[in-house]
Amino acid sequence: MAESAGEARVQGRIEGHVAILTLDRPAKLNALDQAMMAGIEAWVDEVEANREVRAAIITGAGEKVFSAGGDIAAWAGLDPLTFMRDWIRKGHRVFDRLARLRQPLIAVVNGHAFGGGLELAATADLIILEEHGRIGLPETGLGMVPGWSGTQRLVRRFGPRIIRRMVLAGEMFPAESALAHGLVDQVVPKGEGLTAGIKLAEAIAARGPIAVQLSKQLINAAEGEEEAFAIEAVAGALVAYSDDLKEGAASFREKRTPRFEDR
Repeated sequence: MAESAGEARVQGRIEGHVAILTLDRPAKLNALDQAMMAGIEAWVDEVEANREVRAAIITGAGEKVFSAGGDIAAWAGLDPLTFMRDWIRKGHRVFDRLARLRQPLIAVVNGHAFGGGLELAATADLIILEEHGRIGLPETGLGMVPGWSGTQRLVRRFGPRIIRRMVLAGEMFPAESALAHGLVDQVVPKGEGLTAGIKLAEAIAARGPIAVQLSKQLINAAEGEEEAFAIEAVAGALVAYSDDLKEGAASFREKRTPRFEDR
């Protein structure tokens, strides 16, 4: 599966019905740059196209950090317009695609997740945090605002009050506190995150894949993640099995007026 070139890279593999993506830049605290973002997007393409994959996991290499967020060296020298067009917009596109992946996505947060790292984890349907990890949005302390939906998707998923504490006051949440506030779904001992993630992914994969995928879309729609797409996707899937569509397609091939029956 996907592997980007150079120092900054991601590694993908498949185990049974589960696709696993690892942020593989531990020397840089798995900080995200353009090459990693391209690797993540390529992985999404592969997972979306693979009919055997029923659940997916994203995690980080190393023992301390899931991701420290956007790599400052990758964006610090950009002029404002380039920063907006190439950094912010691309990040939104990639993270939106992760959030709308047709298969359920689990984030195995194997350490700290700050800034863009937390925004990345929040694209997942379920989050597992190892007990030594802390999460937060420190951007305002650097004179920045969260740029990859920290003030949007995270507010929808976790609520505005807790996000205000992270964004406005820079509050960091250790694992048990994050669990108590509903910021993560499960806390596990250090080093056991991926095992727990695979177990959860396999439980998801054992359920009806069509029902699971449609349920994810409906939940996303209720949350405001992709309402228009979800409505049209479910309606389109329903029509695809109808006699009306069969008759319409047949009449087109045969160059005649369709004869639809009353239902």
